[in-house]
Amino acid sequence: MKQTARKQADVVVVGGGGSGLAAALEARAHGASVLLLEKNPRLGGTTSLSVGSLAACCTPYQRRRGIQDSPEEFFEDMGLFSGPLAERENLELRRLLANKSSETLEWLMAMGIEFFGPMPEPPNRYPRMHNVLPNSASYIYNLSRQARKRGVEIQVGISAKRLLRENGRITAVQAEDPRGEQVRIVASKGIVLATGDYSSGRELKAKLVSPQVADIEGINPTSTGDGHRMAMEVGARVVNGDCLLGPEIRFVAPGRKLLVELLPPARPLARVMGFLAANLPDALLRPFILAFMTAHLAPTPKLFSEGAVLINSEGRRFCNELEKPALSIPKQPERIAYICFDQQVARKFSQWPNFISTAPGISYAYLADYRRNRKDIFYRGRTLERLAAKLNVPAGALTDSVSEYNRLAANEGHDAFGRRPAGEIREPPFYALGPAKGWVVLTDGGLAVTTGLEVLDGDDNVIPGLYAAGSAGQGGVFLEGHGMHLCWAFTSGRIAGSNAAAG
Repeated sequence: MKQTARKQADVVVVGGGGSGLAAALEARAHGASVLLLEKNPRLGGTTSLSVGSLAACCTPYQRRRGIQDSPEEFFEDMGLFSGPLAERENLELRRLLANKSSETLEWLMAMGIEFFGPMPEPPNRYPRMHNVLPNSASYIYNLSRQARKRGVEIQVGISAKRLLRENGRITAVQAEDPRGEQVRIVASKGIVLATGDYSSGRELKAKLVSPQVADIEGINPTSTGDGHRMAMEVGARVVNGDCLLGPEIRFVAPGRKLLVELLPPARPLARVMGFLAANLPDALLRPFILAFMTAHLAPTPKLFSEGAVLINSEGRRFCNELEKPALSIPKQPERIAYICFDQQVARKFSQWPNFISTAPGISYAYLADYRRNRKDIFYRGRTLERLAAKLNVPAGALTDSVSEYNRLAANEGHDAFGRRPAGEIREPPFYALGPAKGWVVLTDGGLAVTTGLEVLDGDDNVIPGLYAAGSAGQGGVFLEGHGMHLCWAFTSGRIAGSNAAAG
């Protein structure tokens, strides 16, 4: 296919999510001409799919509440999330994130983005979770407006294919436009890879994680690891490539956006919402928040330990629900499953401390919240046969599956999958939640980078002209806990952009 176009800028940013927009804005602020490429028809990336919380210390929101925090304490608390992986973490990048988090949040505020909080999340010793208003679309809406206003050239539908090197330096991106024609895009100072993770990159998941995980869908279907692949082709290496969030069970998203997701993310509305969030009693605020949150949350595994089971679209159980069931769902017809239980389990998960899902730092979702806010995935029947009819699964298969489960529960036996049933499913009415799928939420393997977000090769030498940010440039820092990935996306993007502009 012949080359039909050539473009040039001081800095080329590949990827139009949160980290890419941050990199583009910061490079432009340092005087560079900037061209941002996004392969999808619109900007957003995984940032636009997130709940929107951002973890940070020493923020104006903390100070208003009299919270005396410090980067050192934040750094220490991050390590409490890492568990057995702590010895593999890049501590320099963790400290960088802790030191820059407040600056990042204040930079976002200056871009027109509003938050409420901070909210607590153990084992953090202080509340650090700042929740964006009115929803995560605010990040892309405000940052893209500022980028265009400040002269960043944004082109969507342009897919980067490979990096080009000249005299040992990465100098250009070979890309493809929406018509399939080739474009050579030259960067005189630097290229920033802000291409997200590889949660939907089958080949990279098979290579870096395991073939078993390769077939499991990613939450963001376009997170295919393009930046990882292109950088590896020019000698870069991936750190902690086997680490990922998931696989976990999540409900299929609603077919249409909820009302709260359609709210325009303009600053005046966000400020009104911030005032209401700070002053409304929880009884009034909670239903509004959960109307959004229940579209995005995962069911707790405790449902299964208390007696719930998984059935497929043929009405049959297919796995030990207590041992990584998300790995088994993709092998089922239509790659879906339903969580089934009786009134006894329903009663238990209708009040504290047994919640079905947790909205990070904000509230808890019980069965009634799903009945109210997710009618599309909530089913109830006075008998198993009626429940089967509502699910459109064979009634005989469902009743046989439950009967066998009950028989083993009564006899304290183990089923064919090695599970010992927790209790019988007998008390009507009967319930189901679904369809649900097994998802890889995020992959934590990132290109090895310096604290300046310069990409390193296999011998830990800088690859001149190449930078990475966000999940592509995660570099070995672990981002466990709500709000850490977004804080890293914006922080690393800003650093990568400013350094790329310096050439």
